[in-house]
Amino acid sequence: MKPFFFDCGTRDATASLGILTLRVMTGMMMLAGHGVAKIEKFGVMKTQFPVPDFFPLHYMNSQTSLIACIAAEVGAAALIVLGVATRPAAFVLGFTMVVAAFHAHHGAPWFMGPGVDSSKEPALLYLIPMIAIILTGAGAYSIDAAIYKEGKRRRW
Repeated sequence: MKPFFFDCGTRDATASLGILTLRVMTGMMMLAGHGVAKIEKFGVMKTQFPVPDFFPLHYMNSQTSLIACIAAEVGAAALIVLGVATRPAAFVLGFTMVVAAFHAHHGAPWFMGPGVDSSKEPALLYLIPMIAIILTGAGAYSIDAAIYKEGKRRRW
């Protein structure tokens, strides 16, 4: 189980620098732009936040759905920035973006444009780096790399 959670993927310096940039910038944008804003507006949003309508998530109420979204947008984003359990955290945040795009914005158009207030585009633009992070791992400049040493790492 340790390799799944903490294998950092590549240890190439240039690739790791690119992954570090992707992790930190995407994670901080999600954390500061979406997660903290939801925490600040928790009292207003807790009664009207959308609940996914598929099993098993449809058993949640609005407040629990909002707490789960905040956990992903703050907790998982912070883990991604730090590079701790990066692949599972990217999966959680990516799943949240899929739910946001195809449930919360299900009737919205795919792209933003003139006169369009809401679309699937922002959620999908956060989903793309999460897929890249799941596939590549955290890189050499992460806490995952310090936890899971080079020893028995697979070579491709």
